[in-house]
Amino acid sequence: MSVAPGSGTRPRGAIASLAGRVGLLGGLGVALVVAVVLAAGQGQLDVPASEVLGSVLHRVGLDVGPLPSHPQGENTLWQVRFPRVVMAALAGAALATAGALMQGVFGNPLAEPGVVGVSSGAAFAAAAVMVFGWTFAGTWTIALCAFLGGLVTTLLVYVMSRSGGRTEVVTLVLTGIAINAVTSAGLAFLLFLGDQQAREEIVFWQLGSLNGSRWEYVGVVAPLVVGGILAALFLAPRLDLLALGDRAARHVGVDVERLRIVAIVVVALLTGAAVAFCGIIAFVGLVVPHLIRMVAGPGHRMLVPASALGGAVLLVLADLWARTAIAYADLPIGMLTSLIGGPFFFWLLRRARRTAGGWA
Repeated sequence: MSVAPGSGTRPRGAIASLAGRVGLLGGLGVALVVAVVLAAGQGQLDVPASEVLGSVLHRVGLDVGPLPSHPQGENTLWQVRFPRVVMAALAGAALATAGALMQGVFGNPLAEPGVVGVSSGAAFAAAAVMVFGWTFAGTWTIALCAFLGGLVTTLLVYVMSRSGGRTEVVTLVLTGIAINAVTSAGLAFLLFLGDQQAREEIVFWQLGSLNGSRWEYVGVVAPLVVGGILAALFLAPRLDLLALGDRAARHVGVDVERLRIVAIVVVALLTGAAVAFCGIIAFVGLVVPHLIRMVAGPGHRMLVPASALGGAVLLVLADLWARTAIAYADLPIGMLTSLIGGPFFFWLLRRARRTAGGWA
């Protein structure tokens, strides 16, 4: 029986592609574990990596490895460090996944969650709580209002950009810019109204911080982030078809309008969950998906999970830097991600100008 020339290349190519995907996800998974162990062990009270691992293994019922030798080591790990590290991983994964969805919906690698007003809406709602002293949900009031503010603003952008039963990408972007301008003006007005304490709280929240993370907060954020990432994975194949263009996607059976609605709601869910307890953390949703796309290609079935892992690694390391860069100081994590993301964004712009086909 004859074999057509090149018939063996497809299986080999498929195997190589699968190996590359597994290798990338496995490498990012290992990097996340290493980052978590390092971040949990370093701070004002250093705990060796072996003791961090030993403490975790003992917690899951395995009598393996040493426990922290310092009397306060165990409490420091489980009451202070691990909640903060886990929150950083969840927020990073949420923001990066939201960025990957936004870039898929808009067909532009410069898109990020702030385009649809999630961050500005959350900031405005949180600032209103701080200025007017609302406490209807106790200590959860700021987080709850920030989440709802981001979600409502996103839905408002979407509703205002609809015309003739459809939503054009350009109209959505321009509407988002307009809404961001309005919420920014409202935020400035709240800063004017607030007293000195409220102004300091608003500025600190806008800069982003993981200080004060607790297991209760992690328990609220985790289901939202996990659910949002699963929804993004479900949307990934359709986003690949959307990259062919709206007309081609409709031709193969994709409901483009419904896909955009669902994707934007998922973006609002992920971003709102991240900023509700951590404040505004810029550029994660822009930088991580673009870097993953440069390594793994544009396919969203790979881009979404790899972006989630990459975002988690980036924010865990950024938070470690924020805690340890200056002794006895906790730098705003949003400031550090902007220091990284700003130059990277400029590099993207320069690279796009040198590319003959632009962003296509």
